[in-house]
Amino acid sequence: MVAFSNGYLVDNLTEALKIRSEFEVTPYAGGTDLMVEAKDDAVYLFLNKIPELRRIYSDDEYIRIGAACTYTEIFENTLTPQILKDSIDYLAAPAIRNMGTAGGNICNASPKADTALIFYVADAKLRICSASGERILPIEDFYVGRGKTVLQRDELLVEILVPKFGLEHYYYKKVGARQALAISRVAFAGLFSTENGIITRFAMAFGSVADTILRFRDLEALFVGKTMTEAKSLRDDLIAKYDQAIVPIRGRVSADYRKSVCMNLLEDFLNQNGI
Repeated sequence: MVAFSNGYLVDNLTEALKIRSEFEVTPYAGGTDLMVEAKDDAVYLFLNKIPELRRIYSDDEYIRIGAACTYTEIFENTLTPQILKDSIDYLAAPAIRNMGTAGGNICNASPKADTALIFYVADAKLRICSASGERILPIEDFYVGRGKTVLQRDELLVEILVPKFGLEHYYYKKVGARQALAISRVAFAGLFSTENGIITRFAMAFGSVADTILRFRDLEALFVGKTMTEAKSLRDDLIAKYDQAIVPIRGRVSADYRKSVCMNLLEDFLNQNGI
């Protein structure tokens, strides 16, 4: 460990968790968000030298992405699903992608977070560790509001666990003021799969709409297990239910605009999948 006037630099996870449990520190990996609002009295725990947080590998069920992996590292890794690469391709500029990390993006808890939207729709889980143990929870359970998470003061996000299967047939759109270097006005990700004519996966997530990313599993369940013919007969009912469920907040654009874009993207997703 190396101590600085503004924090601690460590090279292993055990030491990082020990410091996290003993001191009031702010985890720091790429710093692309933290640098914007840097405070003179902040004490940081620098994590970008910890090997456990910088690796990407797979097991039988998940692609496991270290929380301190940069967007560039994730994009260039052959294990990374294409839907996640697509979201990174529209994210910021190369200089930011070279520094910014997936873990930082998640812990920042912004509903505009491009990669968090993909982790939502993919049913990703988060591995969270402290000096006393670890827990794994769905990413949806991690957020409790804009800028707010369930991460405890002695915990660190260590890995993002992305399911290996069922991500091939996807739909992703990011609507912004420009084609690149734009914060989302609305973002949408969807997954769709069938087997023997039966819908086995129907998932959608909406970003930049409310205080957290939106996903309505009860509405998705209306199509899972149905034939395509049955799904087509339920299309109008599904659209009406989403129209009720999506209640955007006003931000840089109006709530009416966000609602209109959400519904257009939903209908395009259905059309592209033959529903």
